[in-house]
Amino acid sequence: MAVSASTDTESWYSRGLSQIYDSLDADSDGLSTEEAESRRSEHGPNRLPKAKPVTVWQIFLRQFKNPLIYILAIAAIVSFAIGEETDAGFIALVLLINALVGGIQEWRAERSSQALQQLVRTRATVIRDGETRDIDGEDVVPGDVVLLESGYRVPADIRLVSTHGLEIDESALTGESAPVLKDEEWAGDDRASLGDRRNMAYAGTVVNRGRGRGIVVETGADTVVGRLAEDVTAVEGGQPPLVTRMERFTRIVGLVVLVAAALTALLGIFVQQYDAVEMFLFAVALAVSAIPEGLPVGITVALGVASRRMAKVGVIVRRLVAVEGLGSCTMIASDKTGTLTANELTVKQVQLPDGSTFEVTGEGYAPEGNILQDGHPPKPDLADELSRLARASVLCNEGHLSRRNDEWTWRGDPTDIALLALGRKLGWSRQSALDAHPQIDEIPFEPEQRYAATFHRTDDETRVFVKGAPERVLEMCADASEGEFSQPALQQQANEMAHNGYRVLVVAEGTVETDGDLGQPPSEPTDLTFLGFLGLIDPLRTGVEEAIASAQQAGITVTMITGDHPETALAIARNLGLAESSDEVTTGAELMDASQEKLEEILEKTLVFARVSPDQKLKIVEAARGMGHYVAVTGDGVNDAPALRQANIGIAMGKMGTDVARDAAELVISDDNFATIVAGIEQGRVAFDNIRKVIFLLISTGAGEVALVLLSLAAGLPLPLVPVQILWLNLVTNGIQDVALAFEPKEGDVLNRPPRSPDERIFNQIMIERTLVAALVIGVIGFGTFVWLLDQGLSEAAVRNHLLLLVVLFQMVNIGNARSETTSLFQLSPFRSPILLTGTITAFLVHLGAMYFPPAQAVLGTAPVALEQWLVLGGIALTIAVAIELHKLSWKARYPPRSETEGQSPSKTHDKEV
Repeated sequence: MAVSASTDTESWYSRGLSQIYDSLDADSDGLSTEEAESRRSEHGPNRLPKAKPVTVWQIFLRQFKNPLIYILAIAAIVSFAIGEETDAGFIALVLLINALVGGIQEWRAERSSQALQQLVRTRATVIRDGETRDIDGEDVVPGDVVLLESGYRVPADIRLVSTHGLEIDESALTGESAPVLKDEEWAGDDRASLGDRRNMAYAGTVVNRGRGRGIVVETGADTVVGRLAEDVTAVEGGQPPLVTRMERFTRIVGLVVLVAAALTALLGIFVQQYDAVEMFLFAVALAVSAIPEGLPVGITVALGVASRRMAKVGVIVRRLVAVEGLGSCTMIASDKTGTLTANELTVKQVQLPDGSTFEVTGEGYAPEGNILQDGHPPKPDLADELSRLARASVLCNEGHLSRRNDEWTWRGDPTDIALLALGRKLGWSRQSALDAHPQIDEIPFEPEQRYAATFHRTDDETRVFVKGAPERVLEMCADASEGEFSQPALQQQANEMAHNGYRVLVVAEGTVETDGDLGQPPSEPTDLTFLGFLGLIDPLRTGVEEAIASAQQAGITVTMITGDHPETALAIARNLGLAESSDEVTTGAELMDASQEKLEEILEKTLVFARVSPDQKLKIVEAARGMGHYVAVTGDGVNDAPALRQANIGIAMGKMGTDVARDAAELVISDDNFATIVAGIEQGRVAFDNIRKVIFLLISTGAGEVALVLLSLAAGLPLPLVPVQILWLNLVTNGIQDVALAFEPKEGDVLNRPPRSPDERIFNQIMIERTLVAALVIGVIGFGTFVWLLDQGLSEAAVRNHLLLLVVLFQMVNIGNARSETTSLFQLSPFRSPILLTGTITAFLVHLGAMYFPPAQAVLGTAPVALEQWLVLGGIALTIAVAIELHKLSWKARYPPRSETEGQSPSKTHDKEV
């Protein structure tokens, strides 16, 4: 959406910096904590306008927006018009109860959604009290000095003070897809359009590359995007695709049932000579009973429950459908650093140009340790060489490491922090180095260039300090034609370090011939002096080996995609059980010109990819999807966004990930741990299992009631149940249990089975067979009981009372059948699912109360029954358990569980989902 210049009432871009500092009562050193808190109280949180939360009353009224509810309402009006006030009153009561139950569930889901969204927050890097800090984006205030870097979202409207190759994607505001190269020295007038203001960075835009520094001029609703937010908040969000598909399925079933109900009514009127009004009410009740109108609610509740369970294990759900999708994934394409490893790099080895090797002691980022050669401190001449290397390491750096309140604190890229810790061990802090050698320019690190450089004024010359990948930086160094300092020899040293499991960096320095103007941006350095290799270790995360084994046991292919050296990647892969030899590692160079078919061949035999660029990662994902995989991809950087979007399920890192990556993903991992992903897959599978359980319960019960009625009418018998009794069964007793079933915990080890085919239908062979068995038992056994009770000479009212109780008991037993598709009902303790047990007991007590409560007796035609009748009806109800148990044994005999996914159709054909 484009915005004209007139939209910006404050022309910050046309003012001088001194005027801006005066207007904001701020300076280039940032704010103090006290001043920032005062301004936050004055201006409010840096938050965009949001739509007003849905009220309880709105949620309650929304429950009546359902075609089936309209049918019931019409039935109630007709009943009242013909003098059937009791039936009309009961239907109205049913509508009220249905709205209350559905409203409570939706209200809980709404609150859970809002709570989960608080876990995904935008961060901002600011200068407070003279120190660089990461804060919540909502705490940014006018006058704050903000630091920008690639991959991060601009937290507020900012007037830029300095830029280094800063490119910002402003397409969300201007509609222009090309990123804008920013320039703090640009000057414009009040007529400049939004896209031309090169000295401004606007809230909501994304930094594509480079670095920048600026002062916040507007926050929250006063930003350009804030003034547009009212239009955005007026748009309602869509439903998850799974819910949409199931609602469509429900409508199809509903149409079929309505036709069947109409035929039933015509049959009753013209063949059995029933009263037309009575058959109308009965047809309506029968249709409502058979149509699983509670299915969308049940699915939404199941997904909502799973999202809360995922949040407990560290998986934050941004899109509800991703809950079920994660459980369906067949491949995980995982980053290495921070996901498989702890992301706490430590420099453990240093090699100087002459081959001298040093051990670095200490762990983590705290600069506590020594530099030793064969267990002794380095000799003076080598100490000087180490000092030069340490100086270059802390100067070519964007991290921050300082001691506060007797504790070390850090901020920035893990590699930078590890180098700062090494510098401290050798007597160099970043600030002391900058005091001696002021920085005048930089080339920030970007994944595709694989090096970073900073330029500093030293005496009468400009020095450049560089760090990066060996194959990238060594080619910038002055090459000796032969001997131990030649590039081939040095590259061999780097390979040997990588083979031993180190992540290898090269540090170099040189002189830049310049008259003070480096150009914009500076050119790539050349003729550098090689200072040495740094070998860094990033230990594996605790439990990641077991997590990968669990994923593989679950039939999921795990691939590792990294930008590291192939030998380093192989060393890590060995520890993870992903590869044993270099033949099992594919490099980015090998993927360079590979076709789609070639990529698919590589994926068949390769699990480890090294020196891979972001665009190659995207190609790997596309190839995996082309092979039929349902792919989950992890990522944390701006360059991972295309792969995250292309994946079936994008998983962003919550701690180290960029805002761009999180926006592109469906899920966010709060602890950046691969093991958390596997825990999320488990919950996703449980959610899908519970959705199937709800479907089975609703469809089988409704179909059984339809079969019972059709058999009775075909036999020329009276109606087995009156309309209010059928409504009671569907919307009260069964309506309590289906929601409770969505809370069912996992059954057994759900990871100990292969993933289901992404194209498999939810209502598959086992569901069809199981539903037919249950429906026939309820229909046929219920019909037989109906005939037997009539033969006993009982009145129609008494027979219906007994039959109503029998169907309620059928429902109670059938919910036990629904708890597992393969495990016996008698092997599942009722106490493992307290909510389901409570729901089932509640439904039973509600009906028991209706049998003894006089007003309910008058409406439903219920009455108490004798103990022996309870025993007989209870025994008959158990027949549905026997029938389902026999079917489970038959299914296991035909399709052993490990031959195919438990509970799935044995067909390998890819059917479309319903």
